Amino acid sequence: MDYETYASPFSWRYGRASLRSLFSEKMRRRLWRAVWVALAEAQSSFGLLEKSEVEDLRAHASEIDVEAAIEVEREIHHDLMAEIRVFARQAQHGGGKIHLGATSMDVEDTVETYRLRLALSLIGDNLFELLAAFAAKIRRYADVVCMAYTHLQPAEPTTLGYRLASYAQDLLVDDEQLRFVFANLTTKGLRGAVGTAASYERLLDHSGRSAEIEAYVLERFGLLAREISTQTYPRKLDYLLLSALAGLGASLSKFAADVRVLASPGFGELGEPFGARQVGSSAMPFKQNPILCERIGSLARLLPAYAEVAWQNAATNFLERTLDDSANRRIVLPEALLCVDEIVTLARTVVEGLRVDERRIAANVRTYAPFAGTQSVMLEAARAGGDRQRLHELLRDASMEAWAAVGRGEDNPLSRVLSEESELTSLIDPAEIRRMLDPSIHVGTAPQRARLLADRIESMQPFPRQIEVRV
Repeated sequence: MDYETYASPFSWRYGRASLRSLFSEKMRRRLWRAVWVALAEAQSSFGLLEKSEVEDLRAHASEIDVEAAIEVEREIHHDLMAEIRVFARQAQHGGGKIHLGATSMDVEDTVETYRLRLALSLIGDNLFELLAAFAAKIRRYADVVCMAYTHLQPAEPTTLGYRLASYAQDLLVDDEQLRFVFANLTTKGLRGAVGTAASYERLLDHSGRSAEIEAYVLERFGLLAREISTQTYPRKLDYLLLSALAGLGASLSKFAADVRVLASPGFGELGEPFGARQVGSSAMPFKQNPILCERIGSLARLLPAYAEVAWQNAATNFLERTLDDSANRRIVLPEALLCVDEIVTLARTVVEGLRVDERRIAANVRTYAPFAGTQSVMLEAARAGGDRQRLHELLRDASMEAWAAVGRGEDNPLSRVLSEESELTSLIDPAEIRRMLDPSIHVGTAPQRARLLADRIESMQPFPRQIEVRV
């Protein structure tokens, strides 16, 4: 790492080393050469190359010299052609047959699609592990009653497992989207300058067998091509990928934001892991800031911006192809994948190490949950012969009295107030009133539904694999 010049934080700070290596310039060129070798192998079966020429290319394929190629590029202003010249100088016997019949995007799109699919399969594995971590927490806390909040105000009780299941359910949608993208992420194929395969057919005397050469190369990379291509694969596929990644970012940003809210002192129910030697603030030694969740939210904001760039590329790639997309794709594609991989990893750390303060959860339930039982009391009293409108007014007055007490820092007195209200106790036994204010009977089917979602996660198949090319 050169700290003397600008480097993207994704070059060293965010994302896994394996993904950074996959999108490195050296790996890009090694994969280009792998395509050229595979193309030469396929063409040799048609007599277009001698066996010795193919062996020469294969022998020198790993001799990547980025500096030499950049020096050539300074003169000719074409990065792929510069790499061809360096490769041809190294493989002097077979070098004259490199790139035979091909156009740049035959090689570049093959490599790019391969790298996108391999990165996506690694991210899919990471997401699979994150969902498994959620499933474990959902089961553990399926019956732990906590307050639910609407408008950031106490509403009715739910369970912590059910709340966690809501995040996991969003991630299941994202997982389905990513699997769809993976299945549909196809490459251009080897079809020449405008996708007609005319150059390859010319080499094969218009025999109609150019598809055999394409199939050989793509099989080596575990790729498929669609029926139609131009000079590139459809740039709509980049948008399909990046919009799915942005959707995953939204799900994780929502989860992280909620953890931050619930970690604040007013709630105090959850917390992300905090190391024994971790420093929360340079000025305030007592701070335990939720930096992991904040980082998730911060990085996730980049993802819709990347998707917007991909939309523009798809919408304005005129006719068979222009270069409007070329420079920005070098940035947005690898960075979007590294960004998502980082936030999935951060979310795994948070979920696996989630701190749950059950005493604080119970205290909040005692404070706010009794209000949720007032509707049950009203309905039961009305059924016993009471006037529904009068009961509503009575329960409202009692609730406001209880809210005022809570606001003064006192325990919620609602159960006592209602149990001593003669109009109510003439209709309902005080013990029954207290029972109806018990929060544990107001969570409905939340525990069962949470466990069903955990079952679904645990029955999932792993994310599809992209074969890896040895280079």
